[in-house]
Amino acid sequence: MSLQTTMLAAPAEHRILRRAEVEAKTGFKRAHIYSLMKEGKFPKAMRLGVRAVGWDSVEVEQWIAERLKERA
Repeated sequence: MSLQTTMLAAPAEHRILRRAEVEAKTGFKRAHIYSLMKEGKFPKAMRLGVRAVGWDSVEVEQWIAERLKERA
């Protein structure tokens, strides 16, 4: 079984990603991420505290996978 198949078959681990991690994974900066969220085209951030938000890692990974499928 290939590594890619193993990764797809393994249950996804939910983590909270902070903005810097989301930016690194998507290649988008803050303003574009928030613009996409507002348009309903990117997973919504969850409030973690008064000045902190995070994203569900599984939702972000699924969003990335969907973009890659569209490209194929």
